[in-house]
Amino acid sequence: MTRTAARELVVLGTSSQVPTRTRNHNGYVLYWDDQAVLFDPGDGTQRQMIRAGVPASDLTRIALTHLHGDHSLGLAGVVQRISLDGVAHTVPVSFPASGEPWVRNLCDATVFHHRERLVLQPLTGAVVVPRVPGERPSRATVTLTARRLDHGIEAFGYRLREADSTSFDPGLLAARGISGPDVGRLQRDGSLTLPDGVVVRREEVSVPRPGQSFAFVMDTRLCDAVGELADGVDLLVIESTYLERDAALASEYGHLTARQAARAAAEAGVRHLVLTHFSQRYESADGSGPLAFEREARTVFDGDLTVANDLDRVPVPRRR
Repeated sequence: MTRTAARELVVLGTSSQVPTRTRNHNGYVLYWDDQAVLFDPGDGTQRQMIRAGVPASDLTRIALTHLHGDHSLGLAGVVQRISLDGVAHTVPVSFPASGEPWVRNLCDATVFHHRERLVLQPLTGAVVVPRVPGERPSRATVTLTARRLDHGIEAFGYRLREADSTSFDPGLLAARGISGPDVGRLQRDGSLTLPDGVVVRREEVSVPRPGQSFAFVMDTRLCDAVGELADGVDLLVIESTYLERDAALASEYGHLTARQAARAAAEAGVRHLVLTHFSQRYESADGSGPLAFEREARTVFDGDLTVANDLDRVPVPRRR
């Protein structure tokens, strides 16, 4: 498979604790221009990457929400593949600090020739996740933040935010008679002298260009961090392990229902909602399981909605 957009989500797996015949353990790759973040590589992620056409050399970061197996067992295979393929750049691995012993075990789970370049980044509290020396250079100006969620063990959600900028307004350029190579000169130099001697500054023909954003929220009960991570994002990937009829189980085990996830997205002003992490209890031979999640979400959310399946590709919405 080839990328369909410069910014898109590649879904590698959508099951929860137990994989099914049609759903692998978790795994999600966010392509963001020249960056690719692998979130929560559950068991089987290496093979799913092959099926989805995601080479290990694309990965620029691995981010774990927590250390339950369906979100992390695939790390061992991915790390060995990074080594085998001789990936030249450093790949940071971000995760809750309490999970460090298991992360280290997974990164050295079997005998292999270590050529991978990893930097482990244990996280504590609400943090801006730092870049590290040796990462692949990026044209993108983005910030990745982590917030503590409410699960049975320490778990974090992530939010990626692009910096606001400006862009040329075609109407303003046309009104000043600026076109062709002069547009590039104005962009490069910051100002342009017109034939009549008038100087046009870049900001005079520019308009604000809000940065795009993405949030990734896995195993959690409803908490303040869910809304803060999701606030106004263009694309939200969020767990919906249970249907509302099993809300008591969701609360007991630290999860969300489809209705809860969709309501949180609606209240946060999310543009495109991706539901995932479905309990195997809802698998049905006739394929009607996903329809139940969609129907439930639609009772409270009227924006763009994807009930994720393995190997789906979901583009980040176009700018507002």
